[in-house]
Amino acid sequence: MKLPPFEYACPATIAEAVALLAAHNGEAKLLAGGQSLLPMLAFRVAAPSLLVDLGKLSELRQIRVADEGVTIGAMVRWRDVLAHAQLHAAHPLLVAAVQHVAHHQIRNRGTIGGSLAHADPAAELPGVAVTCDADITVVGRAGERVIAARDFFRGPLMTALKADEIITEVHLPAWPARRRFGFCEFARRRGDFALAAAAVFYDPDGAGHVHNAHIGAIGVADAPLRLAQVELVINGRALDDATIARAEAAASAAVDPADDIHASGAYRKHLIGVMVERALRSAAG
Repeated sequence: MKLPPFEYACPATIAEAVALLAAHNGEAKLLAGGQSLLPMLAFRVAAPSLLVDLGKLSELRQIRVADEGVTIGAMVRWRDVLAHAQLHAAHPLLVAAVQHVAHHQIRNRGTIGGSLAHADPAAELPGVAVTCDADITVVGRAGERVIAARDFFRGPLMTALKADEIITEVHLPAWPARRRFGFCEFARRRGDFALAAAAVFYDPDGAGHVHNAHIGAIGVADAPLRLAQVELVINGRALDDATIARAEAAASAAVDPADDIHASGAYRKHLIGVMVERALRSAAG
């Protein structure tokens, strides 16, 4: 299909990009990797008057690993995450999730900021961001602000971004060396969006019991979820078969997915329990 008509700009600075967004009063769209936006243009789901290409903003392509955590620029591509040797130790859950993102061709172009701004409820990165208590930094006419991931995603393809704001980076808190994690998703075909996925981690205490559990659910609601009910089930306990079985049941009970063309709500409700169970076994193993 043909794309709708639009003007095109490729600013050299973030300030210039913000000014272009502000001048078009919500009628402009940012172009990062284009892996979500271009299909939306082709199907006329989006028809902006201006595309603002962020390709020249090299300051958005940085990955910083420090004692306080990992900070990733908005224009970092999926393949850059997988190729960054430090990230495999500094945030293995992120790396595990990115390995499930689409196909090589998409990972060669798709970006961190694009995925966060697109806010697909079945996408891996928003789920990891919510699970890990990430902070998302944005800049607009009013200056810079930091938004907690749990407050950033408002619904399907809906975020807390204002019309003149750009995501500049996402910060993931420090990852202790002894932390255990698991990521599991189910899709009809390799590379498809997940029908359901679970991201989990916990810090074992001196007795090997679960402490500081974080359980995230992807693809079973209008936005990624933290499953606090499941975290309560496993915190303070040994992660044995009985505890994992209770966690699986609690995960299914915690969500109420809608039916859609891909799966029934009842199927997704069952499936998220299975994903949590498998992710916890992976973490424990």
